[in-house]
Amino acid sequence: MAVFTGAGVALVTPFRNGKVDFDNYGELIEWQIAEGTDAIISCGTTGEASTMTDAEQIEVVEYAVNKVNGRVPVIAGAGSNDTAHGVALSKELERAGADALLHVTPYYNKCTQKGYIQHMTAMADNVNIPIILYSVKSRTGVNVLPKTALELSKHPNIVGLKEASGDISQCAEMCRLVPDDFAIYSGNDDMVVPLLALGGKGVISVLSNVAPKDTHDMVAKFFEGDIAGSRKIQLDAKPLIDALFAEVNPIPVKAALEIMGKSKMEFRLPLCEPEDATVELLRKELKAYGII
Repeated sequence: MAVFTGAGVALVTPFRNGKVDFDNYGELIEWQIAEGTDAIISCGTTGEASTMTDAEQIEVVEYAVNKVNGRVPVIAGAGSNDTAHGVALSKELERAGADALLHVTPYYNKCTQKGYIQHMTAMADNVNIPIILYSVKSRTGVNVLPKTALELSKHPNIVGLKEASGDISQCAEMCRLVPDDFAIYSGNDDMVVPLLALGGKGVISVLSNVAPKDTHDMVAKFFEGDIAGSRKIQLDAKPLIDALFAEVNPIPVKAALEIMGKSKMEFRLPLCEPEDATVELLRKELKAYGII
């Protein structure tokens, strides 16, 4: 069964003076839910989990779980390039109350498809909550091939995949091979409608940080049969989506949230403030889209 159908937000983690700003995090969660977001993804790539300690990551997920209080699923980023570490972190995030886990492919040391199957099987064997795989070769160097997804879909705890390869042909083959109850989510905001047309269940979105209602509606309209309405949102949002990826995510989206007055733009190195040109582009596209 799918953890959710619709639009899940890959939520930023706000920092203030080097520490997690929980008050602001709570405000962002409440705004997302009020705008119709279907799931909260805590401590993913956009949430800068890679520069958090395990203790911080667990605390942030636990806070999200308590704040959401069952209104929508909370999916916790739990990926690691060390299988033993990933298993331990997954267990802790399950104990923190996460409804599901998002596991990015091992990065830097990488692995073969055979090794990846063993890696993810170890994760799934050691928790009792659903796991969503995450394929984003541009960041990790490891692609999840369709046949690999098919093999992993046989594990009862592995229920879906966030597909961020940007390869529509691979997406089509993935959707062709996996069972109907294995959820494929778009990991690219500019490919949501194409993936839905292939059988996808929704999106795990960066765009939703700044346009949660429209991101939700893009998916909802598609499933309601209003394909033209869904497509219009997708195409209208394309310039804003491009601006949100003008530099490495989540630099632009945090800048956009500051422009909107929703959050302060603070990062942990090696991420840093965007170029002035990026800020001006974001301001231009947020205004053109009607957000500011």
